[in-house]
Amino acid sequence: MDFTLGPAETDWRDRVRDFIQEYVRPRVPDYEAQQREGERWKVIPVVEELKRHARAEGLWNLFMPPSNGAASVDESFDFDGPGLTNLQYAFCAEEMGRIPWAAEVFNCSAPDTGNMEVLHRYGTREQKDEWLRPLMDGEIRSAFLMTEPDVASSDATNIRCSIERRGNEYVINGRKWWSSGAGDPRCKVAILMGKTDPQAEKHKQQSMVLVPLDAEGIRIERHLPVFGYDDAPHGHMEIALEDVRVPPSNMLLGEGRGFEIAQGRLGPGRIHHCMRTIGAAEEALDVMVKRLVSRTAFGKTIADQGVWEERIANARIDIEMTRLLCLKAADMMVVFFGYTTFMRSFAKRTQLLHCSIRIFLGRKGPSTIKSHPRRKEAPRNPHSKPDPSFCSKKIVLACRFGQAPFDVTVEPGIPATGGQAPQR
Repeated sequence: MDFTLGPAETDWRDRVRDFIQEYVRPRVPDYEAQQREGERWKVIPVVEELKRHARAEGLWNLFMPPSNGAASVDESFDFDGPGLTNLQYAFCAEEMGRIPWAAEVFNCSAPDTGNMEVLHRYGTREQKDEWLRPLMDGEIRSAFLMTEPDVASSDATNIRCSIERRGNEYVINGRKWWSSGAGDPRCKVAILMGKTDPQAEKHKQQSMVLVPLDAEGIRIERHLPVFGYDDAPHGHMEIALEDVRVPPSNMLLGEGRGFEIAQGRLGPGRIHHCMRTIGAAEEALDVMVKRLVSRTAFGKTIADQGVWEERIANARIDIEMTRLLCLKAADMMVVFFGYTTFMRSFAKRTQLLHCSIRIFLGRKGPSTIKSHPRRKEAPRNPHSKPDPSFCSKKIVLACRFGQAPFDVTVEPGIPATGGQAPQR
């Protein structure tokens, strides 16, 4: 089987990789410094600066695949992007995943990517002009409101949020949470999934509607921290909707079409998340290996001791295996397989991140787990004892990480500060 990348995959991946290495990575300290200053919920200037640069380089809206003959509601809108396939974009997404905020530089961050796909495929020209254009230009952000606190929202047939037609408007009542991105001051619109007809066929009860976040009756009640971190400036919010009124023109595709839209939205999005996950895993493995060959315990480096070689080897195997599964899914674009791949990808990354963080836990200074660059993404016990054993240079060097010793510089992280949600 030939695994050689084609010219398009190679070119776009290398352009994104080079841009991140030359322009984004050197600005990580600036990002962290700006994030510490003032309000938590704000626009980060360095990101806006890099966005302008990336767009000038033609590295903009890389996520939107070609229609492949599928008819859109409106064909007159000219979307600004190169039209990469899901497979071509997958390699770019992996590179973006190495730095948590890098995707936004290329206007490729969730949930905007999925929302733009929904608007592009299912929106009217009027909806596109009002919401897709500013999203496409990186001027505003958006949210996706589906998950609810009182039901098992992994099965969206359970959602209770109501979208009731009253005369010449829809009235929305419900509560949503884990609404990612809603803390950003630029977040102006949400795509909301709710029930328009509880008596209809099971998968035709739900609809999707565009909801401006400045509409009367919307209240952001709190942000939901993840392992103590608020993920500002975007965050994950709990949102109450009480008699929120929107015009019928805000309905997407038509009543009862919510599941149809959801499957079209979530298929590519799963591939994006999977490949960014693999990029995060590669970054964690890089950090772990550098630490192993630079840290000394009992008179020699950890790389010269014990079974860390097994952990490095397993990490490399897991990454390569999961990448191939994701790329196959991207090529096939079969929704259920993309979901399976996502779950396996997340599980494997969690194992690797836990392993990588453990090697940092004995580090001197006021911060231990907070010093790891992927600290927020490993839902494991942060109080595990440091493991000074394992790993050989033969495996380390076989994993293409260059010659030891390496210089390791890791800045402390930024914990959540306070429990106040952004006010609108």
